[in-house]
Amino acid sequence: MIKVNAIGDACPIPVVKTKNAIRELQGAGSVETLVDNEIAVQNLTKMAVQKGFGVHSEKISENEYKITMTVSAEAAQVAANSAVASVEEENCPVTAPPGRKNTVVVISSDQMGTGEEELGKTLLKGFIYALSQQDDLPTTILFYNKGAFITCEESASIEDLKSLEAQGVEILTCGTCLNFYGLPEKLQVGEVTNMYVIVEKMTQADLIVKP
Repeated sequence: MIKVNAIGDACPIPVVKTKNAIRELQGAGSVETLVDNEIAVQNLTKMAVQKGFGVHSEKISENEYKITMTVSAEAAQVAANSAVASVEEENCPVTAPPGRKNTVVVISSDQMGTGEEELGKTLLKGFIYALSQQDDLPTTILFYNKGAFITCEESASIEDLKSLEAQGVEILTCGTCLNFYGLPEKLQVGEVTNMYVIVEKMTQADLIVKP
């Protein structure tokens, strides 16, 4: 077993450390990762499921969690093949249908522009509504920093975002940001993501739109 201490590490370091440890296994084995927040647990569990690993998480204390991943010889081979495919996909993004531009919208605030807060929030609500009415929809919308509030309870844009999601738009909110603002239990639309994925989405985009 390889043990990874990722306590105190910000997203996406726990995922990166764990992936590197799994590579060191070079076959069947297990990796145990310690983290200090539930968002990291979610990110690691999601990664394990995607890779076909067995995974078990345990809360040890108030700010300590243990995630154990079990990698079979078969899963290790599948993961190796998947890794090669992922590299190919990064070189030739396939996140958007053929002929459709891979547009990523990034929202890093709970208001649009600078100036009066009330006006900024009204503008952002209008932007998201207008976005939902476009013929050419974005592939992904990323929410981070105070933008995380927009996908959570009490947001005026939840219904518009659900409409976008129903039309196939990927809605992703930064897990570290949700955790920082005390919002993990208030997420209403889309999925939690990490900085590793945020960077991938932005670097693979044909066009990035930031209101």
